[in-house]
Amino acid sequence: MGIADVISLLGGLAFFLFGMSLLGDGLKRVAGSRLETILGRLTSNPVKGVLLGALVTAVIQSSSATTVMVVGFVNAGIMQLSNAVGIVMGANIGTTATGWILTLADVEGGGGFTSDTVFAAVAFVGIVLFFFCRKQTKKNVGLILLAFSVLMSGMQAMSSAMDPLRTNEAFLQFISAASNPAVSLIIGLIVTAVIQSSSASIGILQALSVTGAISYEVAVPMVLGMCIGACVPVLLSAIGANPNGKRTAVIYLYFNIVGSALFMIPFYLLHAFVPMDFMAQAANPFGIAMFNTVFKVAATLVQLPFTGVLVRLAVLTVREDSSEEDEEFQENLLDERFLNYPPLALEQCGRTVERMAAASFKNLNRSMDLFSAFNPEKYEKIMGRENVVDRYEDRIGTYLFHLNSRGLDEQQTVISSHYLHCLTDLERISDHAVHIAELAKEIIDKELDFSASGVADLNRAVNAVREIVALAQQALVQEDMALASRVEPLEEVISDMLEGMKLRHIRRLQNGTCTLEVGFVFNDLITDFERVAAHCSNVALAVLELRDGDLQFHDYTRGVRQGDQPEFRRWLACYRDKYLTTPTGE
Repeated sequence: MGIADVISLLGGLAFFLFGMSLLGDGLKRVAGSRLETILGRLTSNPVKGVLLGALVTAVIQSSSATTVMVVGFVNAGIMQLSNAVGIVMGANIGTTATGWILTLADVEGGGGFTSDTVFAAVAFVGIVLFFFCRKQTKKNVGLILLAFSVLMSGMQAMSSAMDPLRTNEAFLQFISAASNPAVSLIIGLIVTAVIQSSSASIGILQALSVTGAISYEVAVPMVLGMCIGACVPVLLSAIGANPNGKRTAVIYLYFNIVGSALFMIPFYLLHAFVPMDFMAQAANPFGIAMFNTVFKVAATLVQLPFTGVLVRLAVLTVREDSSEEDEEFQENLLDERFLNYPPLALEQCGRTVERMAAASFKNLNRSMDLFSAFNPEKYEKIMGRENVVDRYEDRIGTYLFHLNSRGLDEQQTVISSHYLHCLTDLERISDHAVHIAELAKEIIDKELDFSASGVADLNRAVNAVREIVALAQQALVQEDMALASRVEPLEEVISDMLEGMKLRHIRRLQNGTCTLEVGFVFNDLITDFERVAAHCSNVALAVLELRDGDLQFHDYTRGVRQGDQPEFRRWLACYRDKYLTTPTGE
């Protein structure tokens, strides 16, 4: 095997790996951008888990990638450890699809047509669809056909480059040493651990088998080793995960080790006493694909009834961490593993933004409670929760920055922008909550008293702010445009109400019913309420923008106030009747 053959082999391997990656991307696009999120909504039925794991893996062409996603789900707390076992088993079956695809590389036909002719025709059709069709669906089909052709071309290039090995003395001696099942298993494990894809390593073995130098005595244990080697990238991805995330990776390892042991021990004991002639025969791509599938299906059928045992074994292996995470700050949803799957990552961002909103709005409501009944413990909780909101803002912002660098499509970019718009407003609302709490404490420390009319104004403002906060939070969580459209008229009413409060406050100062020191606190509260309402309006507008990507904040606010929008006017009148009634006792 000369230097030219080595270069051809490396080039074929490059085409093969690139084609496999490209094929997975194309299949995912056709299957739907939210394919990965289906896994997170799995029921507890293990059989459905197996079927779903097999389907998703067949599409994305990697059992390791599927299992890494599942580790992320369990780590994020959106999937139970027991539910993950079925998907892990199904992923092992799904990854056999690649082996069957690769058996087409040497199909011959009549009339002079060979596999090369077929792949050339497929490539031509693919390039026509990809470059000349406007519809994205047809472009994606073209990408799949091109990827298929690249994959097969790489497979054939590797097979041709390896052909001289059939007479290479050093290679034959190496294969002779590898006929020991343990040695062959270790070779398969190492190769897959390095390539980090059992589908790719199986493909390389199929290409090597074309030389006729690989017997089933070598191929069978090597396939088993490749199954175990596929666990390496999953185990690496679990570093830094919580205990359940690590247990999911360990279950994948145990499943493959147990499956390999259950096959090898009885099979080779039987082979020792009753030699099986086919083991000495030369392996071929079809036979390797068949064994890979039969073994993985059988391993799943045997171990499926014992999923509980695998879970308990993983729990015994990975003990619970004695230290508890801060209950208020939960960042596990933003798992780094999800960054390779933008729809899933954005969905997790949305859930985390909801948690941030809940913490921020709860902080605000607690701070306003302090005016009716000051509680030192509540005050301290408000101060502590502010740090939680700040951490959420930093974590989500950083996560979205990394996600945006992955090349999002137009709709995903709109969603990402929506979350970024919300972050700043939610953090500012929490800042105002802290300031309001500090003002409540100042009133207690300085023993300040509001006049009766001042208390009435304050209560009315607090009720209005509570309502706009509740509307904004529900609109954000539910992505409800009807609720979001009610925020802007209420914000306008609150603005008018606060202006009226300022005028009445000046009159109280003039007639001596209010002191200057109380006045400073009162003015600061009015400013905080005004800004909180404005931030709530921004959150609601971000929800509306999410549903209508062309919506511009300033154009919308100017339009609803100046244009002919009956719905806006209806809610404006409703909130004016509710909050702008003439106060008494001035």
